[in-house]
Amino acid sequence: MWSLETLGRERLSRHFWMREFLYSEIGDFHGIPNIPDDPDLALARGRAFCETLLDPLEETFGRIFVRSGYRAARLNAFGNAHGLNCARNDHPLECHVWDLPDRPVAGASIVIPWFARRYADGRDWRDLAWWLHDHLDYSEICFFPKLCAFNLSWRPEPLRRIDSFVAPRGTLLRAGAAPALSARERAARHADFPPFKGLRHPV
Repeated sequence: MWSLETLGRERLSRHFWMREFLYSEIGDFHGIPNIPDDPDLALARGRAFCETLLDPLEETFGRIFVRSGYRAARLNAFGNAHGLNCARNDHPLECHVWDLPDRPVAGASIVIPWFARRYADGRDWRDLAWWLHDHLDYSEICFFPKLCAFNLSWRPEPLRRIDSFVAPRGTLLRAGAAPALSARERAARHADFPPFKGLRHPV
């Protein structure tokens, strides 16, 4: 029997614990507990997501801000029904509900503060999009205007799709398609980014 305290203390990866993904403004305001129906499944997928995608980001850019993480199915359905920026639970690209048995996905909406500062000064979101494409085994990415936040998702079989609500809006890369830019052109757009390498950790 999982307690919420025990669940929150579960470590997902080198840098992340489950507690960081459980807070929800919607749940807090409307009194809907954000507790997984299947904690073990949520943890397993959350670990894959954090180890594969979030740890490399944190080790490259510094602290990553989790804007919206895990959502219980009931909470996400409530958010969708009330126009609170939640996709429906059965939407093909919904990534916040980590414990649906037939939908192997985990994701979160995150902000990279290092890039958010540059975005505020006019940096093109596509520079970050192509960096993510060239360095991470992501499934889907979708960018939003505020702080250049983006949904980032993991799946065991990645789709490799990039969309954006930031101008130019639309789909930058369709699943299974080749990028419009060559590897050299993409690299030029993010040549000033920090080197993709991990932090030094005590043994």
